[in-house]
Amino acid sequence: MTTTAKLIAVTIDCAEPRKLADFYAKVTGYEVQYAEDEYAGISDGTVNIFFQRVPDRKPAGWPGPGKQFHLDFRVPDVAKAVQEYLDLGATKPEFQPGDGWVVLADPEGHLFCVCPERS
Repeated sequence: MTTTAKLIAVTIDCAEPRKLADFYAKVTGYEVQYAEDEYAGISDGTVNIFFQRVPDRKPAGWPGPGKQFHLDFRVPDVAKAVQEYLDLGATKPEFQPGDGWVVLADPEGHLFCVCPERS
């Protein structure tokens, strides 16, 4: 039998951990738990997202094979959330692969999807 592991966090490489932690804290409503130049983290007490400084990191092109991950967020009103996230500094790539959800890029180019609530 394989040992079952419990996911405690996702860590995202970025150039400015404090800035990206602040962006995602506003998107998720999570609290900034730790914020230094090299490392920052946000949490709701259960889910943690950490941000680690990697100064030479380059965002992957979209669409393209360089994307290694993306985050999905469920919201009650996709259009409203997209506008709010754009106002916070996100960008909307021209290529949108589906209908009903929207792909955005955070201020450092990491992709995330804004998805509707389940019906």
